[in-house]
Amino acid sequence: MSEVRNPPWRRLAAPLLIAASGALVSCAVGPNYHRPDLDVPAAYRTPATPEAVPPPLAANWWTLFGDPELAKLADETIAANFDIKAAIARVDQAHAATRSAAGSFFPAISLNPSIRRSHAAGLTSTLYSLPLELNYEVDIWGRLRRQYEFARETEHASADDLVFVQQTAVTNMAQAYFTIRFHDREIAVLTEALDLYRKQLDLTNTKFSAGLALQTDLLQAKTQVDTATNQLIEVRRARAKQEHAIAILLGRPPAVIAFEAAQPIAVIPVVPSGLPVDLLNRRPDVAEAEHTLAAANAQIGVAVADFFPAFTITGSAGFESRNAQRLLDWENRVWSIIPGLNLPIFQGGQLTAALAGARARYRELVANYHTAVLGAFRDVEDELSDLRWLAEEATSLDATVADARENSRLTELQYRQGITDSLHVITANQTLLTNEISVAQTQASRLNATILLIKALGGGWSDGGSTPKR
Repeated sequence: MSEVRNPPWRRLAAPLLIAASGALVSCAVGPNYHRPDLDVPAAYRTPATPEAVPPPLAANWWTLFGDPELAKLADETIAANFDIKAAIARVDQAHAATRSAAGSFFPAISLNPSIRRSHAAGLTSTLYSLPLELNYEVDIWGRLRRQYEFARETEHASADDLVFVQQTAVTNMAQAYFTIRFHDREIAVLTEALDLYRKQLDLTNTKFSAGLALQTDLLQAKTQVDTATNQLIEVRRARAKQEHAIAILLGRPPAVIAFEAAQPIAVIPVVPSGLPVDLLNRRPDVAEAEHTLAAANAQIGVAVADFFPAFTITGSAGFESRNAQRLLDWENRVWSIIPGLNLPIFQGGQLTAALAGARARYRELVANYHTAVLGAFRDVEDELSDLRWLAEEATSLDATVADARENSRLTELQYRQGITDSLHVITANQTLLTNEISVAQTQASRLNATILLIKALGGGWSDGGSTPKR
């Protein structure tokens, strides 16, 4: 009865529990990760726009623009973009790798029934076996824990990459959308100019027929109409390509996407820039670089642990009999426990080389992390600077367009009265057209800089503050 109360698998589990407890209290060899020292400025060089107190930068930052169609396209992009779907699959792969690494902390148990028939010394026999086998590595030096740490940090990096891919896809879509609206404004300006140029061509043709204008005046007027027509064709071509780009971002064929003409929004939203120190937690690409660095640090621990002996326990418990009908009888039980030790003595320099490679990889990623941080600061400074100077340019252009429009009106009136020639009219018209398109271009540039500033600031995402949409 005592043997029944204390079966062999209990005696097998005891040393395993003792070994597992020892592994838990032991320390993992190799360096623990610490964020590298960074030179973080106290504030950005270019201050944000102070005219208004901006709202917090939410994850759905596109709603700041107050454009329902843009908001709809952003949601569709997140749901359907194939780059985002690929990034989600990478996260799932990394999560599976983390689960696999976590499984190495537990014993591997398998049931391996077999039937062995043999012949020796003129006798033929059959042996039935039903063993439950166990393999377990005692993680004294923390090699398995460092491998798990590597997998976990790699999974975090892939999750950050997913957020960055989402931000990039939505940013590209918003840029393409506002470029379409800029082209709509260009088309409206060119269409209005063409209407004026055709009227002036009719007037010049009438004056030419009456002998009051030269043939060169007529040709200049026709050239102006043709030039504006060609510009209009080119703008429509560029607009179609932006529609195609949005279709791809939405995961759809270009042929099925078409946007009705609409005027671009007139208000540029104010974006809170925050402090540079906050950027380290708000930029998913910076967070990804740091998690990748932490994973490389864990690989150093794995390489260090390979220098130490590996302790394993192999066990087996089950039944074995030459009579299949009596296989499960208690007296046919069998069990064994085999402690193992693998001590590396000579590896031809492989372990030393692996450790040197892991340390070199870590130094490389430290440099990459510093580059990512500096690049993040530069992105914000670039867009803050752009927004500041583009706002001043827009104010100046408004006055320039007003002057050019009045000059064009007066020049046309003088031409009708015969006070000036057609060249002055053409020059005034071209100046007005150029400045009106410049106004639209500056508006588009300000919208683009605002979008890029939002992306540079992390797009409303913060480490631990929100999760990527999936």
